[in-house]
Amino acid sequence: MKPRIKVTINGQVCTGRAGQTLLEIAEHNGIAIPNLCHNGELKHYGGCSLCVVEAEGSPKLLRACSTEAQDGQVIYTESERVVRTRKTSIELLMSDHDGDCRGPCVLNCPASVNAQGYIQAIARGDDKEAVRILKERLPIPASIGRVCPHPCEGGCRRQMVEEPISISYLKYFAADRVIAQGGYLPPKAAATGKRVGIIGGGPGGLTAAYYLSLKGHRVTIVDAMPQMGGMLRYGIPEYRLPKKVLDEEIAEIASLGVEMKNNFRIGVDATFEEFKSRYDAVVVAIGAWSSMPIGCPGEDLDGVLGGIDFLQRVALGERPDIGDKVAIVGGGNTAMDACRTAVRLGAKEVYVVYRRTEAEMPAEQLEIDEAREEGVIYKFLTNPAEIVGEDGKVKEMKLQIMELGEPDESGRRRPVPVEGKFETLPVTCVISAIGQKANVAGFEGIELNRKGIIAADETSYRTSVEGVFAVGDATNQGASIAIEAIGEARRCAKVVDLYLHGVQVPYQKTYLSVKNVSPEYFADYIKLPRAKMPTRPAEERKHDFQEINLGFSEAQARAEAARCLDCGCHDFAECKLIRCANLYELQPERIQRLKGDGEGKVHPSYKEKRLVAIERDQGKCILCGQCVRLCDEVVGKGLLGMVGRGFDTVIRPEFQTSDAIRECVDCLKCAEACPTGALRIRENEIEE
Repeated sequence: MKPRIKVTINGQVCTGRAGQTLLEIAEHNGIAIPNLCHNGELKHYGGCSLCVVEAEGSPKLLRACSTEAQDGQVIYTESERVVRTRKTSIELLMSDHDGDCRGPCVLNCPASVNAQGYIQAIARGDDKEAVRILKERLPIPASIGRVCPHPCEGGCRRQMVEEPISISYLKYFAADRVIAQGGYLPPKAAATGKRVGIIGGGPGGLTAAYYLSLKGHRVTIVDAMPQMGGMLRYGIPEYRLPKKVLDEEIAEIASLGVEMKNNFRIGVDATFEEFKSRYDAVVVAIGAWSSMPIGCPGEDLDGVLGGIDFLQRVALGERPDIGDKVAIVGGGNTAMDACRTAVRLGAKEVYVVYRRTEAEMPAEQLEIDEAREEGVIYKFLTNPAEIVGEDGKVKEMKLQIMELGEPDESGRRRPVPVEGKFETLPVTCVISAIGQKANVAGFEGIELNRKGIIAADETSYRTSVEGVFAVGDATNQGASIAIEAIGEARRCAKVVDLYLHGVQVPYQKTYLSVKNVSPEYFADYIKLPRAKMPTRPAEERKHDFQEINLGFSEAQARAEAARCLDCGCHDFAECKLIRCANLYELQPERIQRLKGDGEGKVHPSYKEKRLVAIERDQGKCILCGQCVRLCDEVVGKGLLGMVGRGFDTVIRPEFQTSDAIRECVDCLKCAEACPTGALRIRENEIEE
């Protein structure tokens, strides 16, 4: 046995054996040194330069994976010189890396839900796995799948072939099926003894409660309303989101041991200071429940309602007296919910007054179209100038005719009044749906921003009060969609968990590689129609509040999921390159690969399938050589080789016999060792 030696690494005395490399001794002693090309089955090579370290007395940096340790050496793995060199090496690799870490659907989702993963599971028929993946980021998929305006679909590359995948509807297809089978909850960590109080039982509060409870903390949610759900219950009509579905998902969260207290108001049932004193940490997720005023004369008349107030009253079982002629002011999804609810309450004429054109409406196009099918009349390029009353009650609305001018900061063309041009609209009720804001009464101890809502750090979610965090519509930018609040709440829960363990670290956004793709890339793909959601006929559905969507059949859902292009990297969870890339703050765009006349150049990006059971993505390959060396030195076949010289070098297979092809199918060592996901095992072809 070789003699023992001692090496000091970052101030820690480490023991090893003579002949071991610096990397081997470091790993044995629990010290991580970044590396890409190290493989225990191969002789030390040192090609990637990421494992460089600094040794006292050495003028140059050493490659830890190929340098034998010397007794008494003093090594630094994170010195300024090492970090600068390592960072440059990673930036060089990433500047030439043309691959998707995550699909654009995932990147477009405010909660970073792994749409690619759960859609692939649905395509395979594994709904439980789909829900497991969903609940890593989204605890209420059946509810959100019904109401989300699906920004994920805006990034879906399938639209470069024909139409995007029906991501949101597939979400609730799988969730509904799993709920019907008894539901799914991930395992819960052991109790920590820490208590967390959450104020607000909407999507943000429920999400924070779910993930903090899974971490083993004792969680209590309080909410001012009679039942949990927030805007999902009191702001979204039953015909879009049946409350039975929401109740089932809330019950799952409660089953984790989350205590839920309703009809509890800060400032009434307890002061904020009293509430805060009961817990080790507090998350404020109170939402935005106050409708914004229209800002014209007459809005104090009887018959003028706020959109949020109107929807809330209906959700509580009331039937507000709106008369026969109702005008909704606004062009967002709340306006759509209000106008379609007014139809269902029996109004004979329902108008949507919007100061821009249909093209500029922020509401989802499907909602706009379905409202029109139900008889809603749109009054585009009009804006309330005055609400006129008689005997204190609304009688008519004077509308200013508008035209579109130059684009504003949102990118939409600014509506400009046409001087002297008006029209009058007889109405019995006016509903304002132009926005909403938070009511922060009772939270006076927390610093507010210039909008008068809670100021919270955008990476740590911390407020000005120690131990108090805030998320969702009541913070920073104000009201947004539910999935935004859910994304913030999950990230906040991660920060709160660390805080409860004595670590104060802000949430850090993961560095990800994004592939540049044009429609030409998909020119040869077969065009397949997007699944159409079956709905109840307009003449039938507009008379009640029953759910209008009938849901996908299993055959529809499986076929729709199979349209997914599977854009993100199959090896993301195991990718050594992206783990290294997230060690430092990178700027790979500053690196320019030069060749010939000085024109910037990157390696071509294409997928090669000549390896039979393996697909090779040239855009991800870093030429570390592990696959070539494993095939030659370990397997003894030599089926892979480097072709070309210098910058143009690529890795290619050479199959001389059918026996070699069979051996390749049975081996797959090259794909298992690839540190970047450039080699992918093609499961279907192996099975065949």
